Amino acid sequence: MTTPTSIRFDAPVTARLASYVARHPGLTRSAVAARYVDEGLRMDEHPGILFREGPTGRRATVVGGPDVWEVIRAVKAARSAEPELSDEELMAMLEDNTGVPRRMIRMALDYWGAYPEEVDALVAYADRVEGECATAADRETSLLRR
Repeated sequence: MTTPTSIRFDAPVTARLASYVARHPGLTRSAVAARYVDEGLRMDEHPGILFREGPTGRRATVVGGPDVWEVIRAVKAARSAEPELSDEELMAMLEDNTGVPRRMIRMALDYWGAYPEEVDALVAYADRVEGECATAADRETSLLRR
């Protein structure tokens, strides 16, 4: 549920906001302002996290690294494959296997801890798309076999 809030912007900010909305049909000034305020507050709460646009929409990413959902997906897969590893051993394995430094993995974990539904939805989407692609590839292989 949204709550109406009156905010005054300086003229240059208002002009940039109007320009952005004009270049992105379907968005309103209110929606864009709310999105950027929310993202700005999240970035303030979670240093090292920023937001980018992509095929799945805007998503949290680690500055200079992968998307948060990619890190969380790797953590979940590693934990599932190696349930006996300590937290430190798991982090070392992830760092070695992905090339993502521990500090970046920690940033992603911290963000996921605050916004698990958002991140888990992206992980679930990636899992579903990967499964669909594998099924399509299997069908193609079956069709081409003698």
